[in-house]
Amino acid sequence: MKMKMKMMMMMMMMMMGCAAQEQLQKDEDMDPDVSEFDLNFAPPRIPRQVKTILTKETKPHIQELSIRTTIISRYAFTAVYCVMLNRHSVAADATFHFHIPADAFVSNFTMIIGGRVYQSEVRPREKKVKQNKSKNKESGDASPQLDAQVFRALVNIPGRNRAVFLLTYEQLLRRRLGRYEHVTSLRPLQLVSRLSLDITIVDQSMIRDLEVLLLRNGASAQKISVKPETPVATEISNEKNVCRITFSPNIVQQAKISTSGMLGDFLVRYDVQRDMGIGDIQVLNGHFVHYFAPKDLPVVPKNVVFVIDTSASMLGKKIRQTKDALFTILKDLRPEDHFNFISFSSKVKVWQPGRLVPVTPLTVRDAKKFIFTLVPSGGTNIDGAIQTGSSLLGDYLSGSDSGPNSVSLIIFLTDGRPTVGEVQSTAILGRTRSAVRENFCIFTIGIGNDVDYRLLERMAVENCGMMRRIGEEADASAMLKGFYDEIGTPLLSDIRINYTEDSVQYVTQRLFNNYFNGSEIVVAGKLTDRSVKSLHVLVTASNNDKDIVLETDVPLRRQQIQTREHVTAATVAMAGGAKGPGSEVAQRLGVALGSIAEDFVERVWGFLSVKEGLRSRLRSQTSREREEHVHQATNLSITYNFLTPLTDLVLEKPEVLAHGSMAPAPTVSSTSGEAESTANQLPDTEDAALQTSNTEPSSHTSSLRNTIADGDPHFVVDFPLSKLSVCFNINGEPGHVLRLLSDHRHSGVTVNGKLVGAPAPQGSHKQRRTYFSTITVIVDRPKRAYIEVNPERVILDGRDRLVLPCHSSVEVDSGVLSVSVVAQCNVTVTVGGDISFVILLHHYRNPAPYQRNHLGFYIGNSKGLSHHCHGLLGQFLYEEVGVAKLPAQEDVKPSTVLKVKGRSVPVVQKSRRIFSGTQSVDCWFARNNAAQLIDGEYADYVVSHMFHTDTPMFHTDTPVFHTEGEPQDS
Repeated sequence: MKMKMKMMMMMMMMMMGCAAQEQLQKDEDMDPDVSEFDLNFAPPRIPRQVKTILTKETKPHIQELSIRTTIISRYAFTAVYCVMLNRHSVAADATFHFHIPADAFVSNFTMIIGGRVYQSEVRPREKKVKQNKSKNKESGDASPQLDAQVFRALVNIPGRNRAVFLLTYEQLLRRRLGRYEHVTSLRPLQLVSRLSLDITIVDQSMIRDLEVLLLRNGASAQKISVKPETPVATEISNEKNVCRITFSPNIVQQAKISTSGMLGDFLVRYDVQRDMGIGDIQVLNGHFVHYFAPKDLPVVPKNVVFVIDTSASMLGKKIRQTKDALFTILKDLRPEDHFNFISFSSKVKVWQPGRLVPVTPLTVRDAKKFIFTLVPSGGTNIDGAIQTGSSLLGDYLSGSDSGPNSVSLIIFLTDGRPTVGEVQSTAILGRTRSAVRENFCIFTIGIGNDVDYRLLERMAVENCGMMRRIGEEADASAMLKGFYDEIGTPLLSDIRINYTEDSVQYVTQRLFNNYFNGSEIVVAGKLTDRSVKSLHVLVTASNNDKDIVLETDVPLRRQQIQTREHVTAATVAMAGGAKGPGSEVAQRLGVALGSIAEDFVERVWGFLSVKEGLRSRLRSQTSREREEHVHQATNLSITYNFLTPLTDLVLEKPEVLAHGSMAPAPTVSSTSGEAESTANQLPDTEDAALQTSNTEPSSHTSSLRNTIADGDPHFVVDFPLSKLSVCFNINGEPGHVLRLLSDHRHSGVTVNGKLVGAPAPQGSHKQRRTYFSTITVIVDRPKRAYIEVNPERVILDGRDRLVLPCHSSVEVDSGVLSVSVVAQCNVTVTVGGDISFVILLHHYRNPAPYQRNHLGFYIGNSKGLSHHCHGLLGQFLYEEVGVAKLPAQEDVKPSTVLKVKGRSVPVVQKSRRIFSGTQSVDCWFARNNAAQLIDGEYADYVVSHMFHTDTPMFHTDTPVFHTEGEPQDS
């Protein structure tokens, strides 16, 4: 799974790299003067001030900034494409920077400078690297800044040259106050020739309450209604399940907003239509995600203690805005609630000692008086304040006045670090846990830049709460009120979500202390058996004085069909529809995102699992427990290529030589005369014919034995000793990985192939078609190496790791493995001197709906494979078979059977076209998914991931089929 996810990301980045290089090629002949800024995308008359700003710039200019986001069922994929131009004759430093949402993970970063491609790699973070130390220039720097992370990469661009930056990140949108909110930061720090933002929202449920608020700087935001009179450069379309927003201001429009390029945050808010009941469950490729957001429930009473910092540093705007927020919050307390206030500086002061008071006009009036009299002074006794508040709330809960199903919480606010009393974070956290004893939750708020946010985060995480940051210049009053609104209306407590135990595994958090109005609970997991028809879901919770039980059986197959249709709609939306400047790049970004979005449910699971691991790390009480959580979260981060607090994004440092060119890349033997980069060309889309470079197969195919897996997929097995061929079809599931050949224990060779699905042609007897989209050859002797092939590129991991495009001919020998690519035709893989495979590349220029670019697998030389070889093809390499005629019997007509391994398999004679249709072979065809022909059944050949190399599943020295037990990953 780890390598599968990594390769998916590599493929996506290469598709984006293709768009980048094609766009650069179009700009090759442009002169490095003011025309480089593509002012023709702006109105014919450019204001003199704008031209002056552009021509006076000394740093590299951003020619294009295209941002493409696709949100599939609340999970957002964002791709950022940026082109910088150095107009000057000497090399110049440039900084690519982009603001990333605080709860998002960067999933890839690629640079193209001077024709060289620099591909990032996620690696475990070295323990010696300090958290507050910025990364060196060889890696992207994702330093947290207030509520956003700023991703930075400093590079040196050769004179009169361009640099391309490709960044992707992923984010699960949180539902707050009944809305999902997506924020895109538009702060390029200069005017941009071609600027475009494209956001597509696709959901299984109808999209409702759409709002677009653009260019928020600080607390202000301009609201755009979804009406025909939309602002300049913004277009909005909303059709039930698909919504599209585009924003593409030209230079003049940007300059009217800000000549410095600080445009602001572009916000999109929306919700979806939801039904009462168990929630929305989506299933895809062996994973599920469950969205649970009940509504129209009675509000649960709450017991709340506000603990407010009144130290000297709160003087001025901070205390004034805090008081304003508290006055507003007091108005929103409900009659059934109970509350109290604690202020702290060097000393701790309780408004109503020893009790929580009910909400009445009198208590609210007295509380306002207490708040009004707060005067900042002294130090910061965080531990004393927390201990006092915990004791106050704990005593109230143990008394007779508290309700049995109320929700209890402390809201703690500070702008500093502990300076009085206990000042060690570890001791404060330990004392807080002992005082809380899991009886209530602590929600923490930090204001400004001098806050120990790690302490506040751990305090909240360890005590079932949340932490919120408020920037030094932000509107603290509005943000405090907004945070309270999120947690001020509890609807459920003690929520537990259970699924059929033997049907699921690796399920994320299922027990939740509280559910607040307008929020959402999200759970994801893996299905242990994809063939199970239904999944039993049970939700239990408490609401005020009632116990709530929701229970249902979810039909998995129907849910998977619906989710797949949903993803198909999303990929279609991503691949098209872009208009105006940068539209071609935007479409390519959409296609690239679509390739990875096909596994969005699994990526939601990976995202949630990493987040849960990071939280568990903070809650760990022992070093061993912490190490276990760190190890698990790190492995998942690397598997899904996420840049997290436990990983680094490592990138080769671009080097400009003395004469101004880039240092060369490591070279490989290439028939085109130059080493190829990881960027790749996508198939031409002007012709509907199938491409294989030439109509004649390459010389590599002339000596192949007819043992193949190609097409839909069609298998042909050559039995040279018996002088006949046998063929069969495998009707697999999209996303399944099939074991084609397994000789792991002997020659050390394993071949796996992944299936991709397509709808069946009209009138076909099949429900769908499947093809091989990826084939992996793994070798374990004399040392481990592998080759992964898809229609666009080859990844060779031997002595070094190389990524080779399929559009150019090239030969590489890594010692253990060698590969020969014939451009747009085939890839030959050689292991030692006596094993070889040929993989045909099938490209469609203008594919029909039922066609997919795919691969064909042919065994060239099998002498080095042992007699113990197995797999869908490997099990037949050294077998002898015979054909027998069965006479007619009563109502049964005469028939033909194939004798193989002591079994009799009904067959009929057919002809198969191979080598891209240029040759045909007569064969005996076995029906019913090769039943009785292959050992075992289809499910026995499905493996967990592309790099699975277990021990052989079958003994081949006897005709009797049996398994050796559960296969183990290598």
